[in-house]
Amino acid sequence: MAMLWPMQVMLSSALHAQLLAQAQAALPKECCGLLLGSGSTIDRITPAPNVSDTPERAFEIDPATLIAAERAMRRGGDNIIGYYHSHPNGRAEPSPHDAAAAACDGRLWLVIAHSQITAWRTIRGGALLDVFDPVSLRLAD
Repeated sequence: MAMLWPMQVMLSSALHAQLLAQAQAALPKECCGLLLGSGSTIDRITPAPNVSDTPERAFEIDPATLIAAERAMRRGGDNIIGYYHSHPNGRAEPSPHDAAAAACDGRLWLVIAHSQITAWRTIRGGALLDVFDPVSLRLAD
């Protein structure tokens, strides 16, 4: 069942800074990872190796990282509420490549480009590329 996101998702200033730093450190490649939280709040991130064959233009979250997080979630750990990745040479919005790879499962996606982070949810018939709907990202201290 797809998650329905409110119009706004909360992200701490500390996590926002961590995401920007991770994207910068990964240059010229895309960084990626998991978003963990509950409700409309991102509580933690789990960085993951980008195992894409073309990490300068695409991302693929390391399956071992994803499987470990799914297992932890089933044992009562943090909920995986979405994913994040960077666009080192692009815009802070999902690309056509992202749309082709996305499951329309309602999960949240954060896209990092330059010093900007945007939030999206995956849904069939989304406003962007027929897959993504924008979600407001609210920074909290």
